[in-house]
Amino acid sequence: MDFPAIALLEFNSIAAGIEAGDAMVKRAPVSTIQSGTVQPGHYLVLVAGDVASVEEAFAAGKETGQTALRDTLFLPNVHPDVVAALGGKRQAAQEDALGIIETISVASAILAADAGIKGAEVSLLQLRLADGLGGKGLVYFHGLVADVETAVSLSATIAHNQLIRQMVIPQLHADMWENVNGYGRFGQHFGWEAS
Repeated sequence: MDFPAIALLEFNSIAAGIEAGDAMVKRAPVSTIQSGTVQPGHYLVLVAGDVASVEEAFAAGKETGQTALRDTLFLPNVHPDVVAALGGKRQAAQEDALGIIETISVASAILAADAGIKGAEVSLLQLRLADGLGGKGLVYFHGLVADVETAVSLSATIAHNQLIRQMVIPQLHADMWENVNGYGRFGQHFGWEAS
């Protein structure tokens, strides 16, 4: 998925999200639409394509679902690493530092990831969204301490009122890197089935 623009709308109503997603694709010829439920009972609609089409679809979704909107994002020039992370790509590396951004919404986590990766010489280790997190978003950056500090600062600024916590951990212990590089659910260490 390599598109110049993405938009995401996060709804607190599943019905409103479905209605808004329908309005979005009816109004503009986007290249991709992905939608569905996430914890805790929210509905996400993500569209991608050329900037004008995505912007028009975004406007339609906001108009249609306005009373049920929880958070939104429109990124006309999304960083390719963010697109890869949205597709599930994870990087495994042990650098000098780990930067963490924790947000209350999916949209704010994506915005934070994009701001941090564009503004500093860091790598996007993971972008975890909603499911298994009670609707939260997590962004993990890695790189040299000063660069990670810059990325986290930029990300925290863009996430502002959606930010739960920001953290920079210099020289994360190797045992913790093994855990962070995994998929993050505690039960996976013991073979528990995801519920």
